[in-house]
Amino acid sequence: MKIIKETATAIKELDKSYFEKAQERLDSLTKPRGSLGRLEELAAQVVTIREDLAPKLDNKVIFTFAGDHGVTEEGVSAFPKEVTPQMVFNFLNGGAGINVLARQAGAEVAVVDIGVDYDFEEAEGLIQKKVVKGTKNMAKGPAMTREEAEKCIEVGINLANDFADKGYNLFGTGEMGIGNTTPSSAIITVFSGKSAREVTGRGTGIDDEALENKAKVIEKAIELNKPDANDAIDVLTKVGGAEIAGIAGLCLGAAARGIPVLIDGFISTAGALIAYEIEPKVKEYMISAHKSVEKGHEIMLERMGLRPIIDLDFRLGEGTGAAIGMAIVESAVRIYNEMATFAEASVSEEE
Repeated sequence: MKIIKETATAIKELDKSYFEKAQERLDSLTKPRGSLGRLEELAAQVVTIREDLAPKLDNKVIFTFAGDHGVTEEGVSAFPKEVTPQMVFNFLNGGAGINVLARQAGAEVAVVDIGVDYDFEEAEGLIQKKVVKGTKNMAKGPAMTREEAEKCIEVGINLANDFADKGYNLFGTGEMGIGNTTPSSAIITVFSGKSAREVTGRGTGIDDEALENKAKVIEKAIELNKPDANDAIDVLTKVGGAEIAGIAGLCLGAAARGIPVLIDGFISTAGALIAYEIEPKVKEYMISAHKSVEKGHEIMLERMGLRPIIDLDFRLGEGTGAAIGMAIVESAVRIYNEMATFAEASVSEEE
């Protein structure tokens, strides 16, 4: 727990003077003020987070955390849990959606086994940080022990520090874990006070009957485990997941090191929300990449006051939305750094 507290304490309020200086430069560029909309907002946010008036985003990495979930025993997913390790191998072989989009964005993919119920041998590109071999079935008891949940958060924090030390300056979050929309829905149910039916979506594409069952499973798990909405780690322990915890730790670690982090969709945002509930200042370092079709996602974003960059009806996960978002954020920073000012271009400014 010590590293979590120390990391949360290290997250500082953003220095708004950087935002103001960034805005001055953006207003001096050869365009009507504010005409590039959210690109300008994103550029100013990156300048402020990095505390750098000429920031570079030349070392990008997307962390795809993988973990299994005991709640799949309750029939909440259209796919069996064996798909989780199979997809990990697909990531390592470069054949998944995240690999394609990360290549386009010029980002690396760091595949992290934090909780897969499978024993991987040493494999190039796989970061082995297993804390649990899948969570337990939250419909029958807590998903993890508090110690396990804290260890998973610490994995994310340590990864943030390791990659910051290596010079990476833009992070993205991603995940893989059959059944993980169920704990994500449970997390926002607890924090929002809404019913499970209001926040639960179809995940991998389940039918109406399975959707009703999924909502009932979430209600049962919350009633049984009684997670404390005032204690984010208790919520994570009782109805969360290993990969969700890893993402929470990554968000905290990134913020403590002054690195912007692109948050992917529903499951990644569940991790970001845990980080926010631990230390609200973390949200200033987050950029919501996209709006998922999972209906609980919008409620999570509203709670944190985050506005997604795009809405492409994604529901894949893996970090795919973060990869698309990275390309847009890099565009924003290139506009800020490379576009000529009115004075440089000898163009008359608006009166």
